[in-house]
Amino acid sequence: MKKRAFVIHLARAAGRTPLVQQLIENCPVEAEIVDAVDGQHLSSKAMAAVYRQDRFFPRYPFSLRPTEIGCFLSHRRCWRKIVDQNLAYGLVFEDDASLDRVAASTAIALAERHVGTAGYIQLPVRNTPDDVQLVAESDGARLLRPSVIPLRLSGQLISNWAAHRLLELTGVFDRPVDTFLQMHWITDIVPMVVVPSGLADFAAAAGGSTISRRKSLFDRCNREIKRFAYRRTIGQLSRRNLVDA
Repeated sequence: MKKRAFVIHLARAAGRTPLVQQLIENCPVEAEIVDAVDGQHLSSKAMAAVYRQDRFFPRYPFSLRPTEIGCFLSHRRCWRKIVDQNLAYGLVFEDDASLDRVAASTAIALAERHVGTAGYIQLPVRNTPDDVQLVAESDGARLLRPSVIPLRLSGQLISNWAAHRLLELTGVFDRPVDTFLQMHWITDIVPMVVVPSGLADFAAAAGGSTISRRKSLFDRCNREIKRFAYRRTIGQLSRRNLVDA
């Protein structure tokens, strides 16, 4: 089985370089660094070519920041590598996570047996939702299908056909990449998670997010209200379409 791991790394995020090296050393799959697209250096023309609001329903309630556009384009680079290198699957990491080789090897071994049919299996760093379906288990690892896949793309396995499909759908996009991947009724890819993943979130220790920015109290409250309404709609659509599938 032809496979490869890719670690997305933003060159100016020098504080994360040790994490990147640790990820590569601990990864049970041969890995390489993929230069992240720096949203701060994207021109207005370049962003307009790939970003258009209101492409899919439900409408994403916020305008994307340049850093979010850069993040999406960075993941597309990895999907393109999976396709161009004709990999059975790619293992894609962001550079803000720490990998436990033993636990991750068990999780990846289980996910590898199912990624060809599932298409997309996440190595989560957040708690797994309660409403999940057990798909398979082996050596203490469990493959689960949640009604709504958790946000954050610290780690994931993506099959060749799923990478093809995602590239096809996202030449132009309207929301962050992790939010887009929740929309399985659009992508025809129903994401799964494997736990324990062996992956831990180290964003704070690595200097914080390279995407978020400080907001006023009013802005934070306003965003939380809109975010709650949006996520409720996503949850309703996800559960309805899982039942209908």
